[in-house]
Amino acid sequence: MTILQIIAGGLLLGAVYALFSAGLTLIWGMMNVINFAHGEFVMIGMYVAYLVVTYLHGGPLVFGPAAAVVLSLLGVSVYFGLIRHVMRGPMIAQILGTFGLALLLRYLAFWLFGANFKTLPDDLIPGTLNIGGILIGMPQLAAGAVALVLTIGMHLMLTRTAIGSQLLAVSEDREAAMLMGIRPDRMLALAWALSAAGAGIAGAMIATFYYIVPTVGESLALTAFVVVAFGGFGSVPGALIAGLLIGVIQSLSAYVFGPVLKDVVVYALFVGVLWVRPQGLLGKIA
Repeated sequence: MTILQIIAGGLLLGAVYALFSAGLTLIWGMMNVINFAHGEFVMIGMYVAYLVVTYLHGGPLVFGPAAAVVLSLLGVSVYFGLIRHVMRGPMIAQILGTFGLALLLRYLAFWLFGANFKTLPDDLIPGTLNIGGILIGMPQLAAGAVALVLTIGMHLMLTRTAIGSQLLAVSEDREAAMLMGIRPDRMLALAWALSAAGAGIAGAMIATFYYIVPTVGESLALTAFVVVAFGGFGSVPGALIAGLLIGVIQSLSAYVFGPVLKDVVVYALFVGVLWVRPQGLLGKIA
């Protein structure tokens, strides 16, 4: 029963990993750009939740949408203010540009909020669900359920809607998309808005049971990169499957080997998978 409870917790955490990793893989698939500031986007979503709870006394129904709005605006601003310009330069300019953005956001958070750990009230999403003897905290259940629904929704939007078709057309051939009347700049800005909004909501929901500190984005960004590479660059379903797998592997590793070694196991398996299948689980060979 203990193992089943650990697996259930890992699946819920993995769903959150999948949500903020899906945004990262969307940007990679459309623009061939690695956003090193993606972890900081999640961190900002956590602080948005903290501010809403502390000063507006709002709950998840308030801080979730608030994080989505704030981060989507940030995503659009980053695209027009930085990414659109560095894309004209070499790859190193894109890498250093997003890495510099990550440092800017991180130390701006230090300046605004300090270095002390912050947490949200325990009774924000109270209760524990008992399913056949498996105890699941309501904050984890809410975060996992919301993340799973939004990740599947992102995939359906990309594959079943006109906007999704336009986004995919731009990712395939920007010039051909322009000839069809699609505005690439508008679609790319929308992709950044969706990516950042997903990260913001994931951050807001994970803040209900995770600590909040300006450096939290570093560890979350590493996890996101592992999920994206594991699942396949540019594949949202791959990010979902990989996120769930990594969440379970982390939880089981922490139980068997201890919390200190859980990430070592994940990274070792990650390297092993890429050795055998470099394109990831659902990625395509270039």
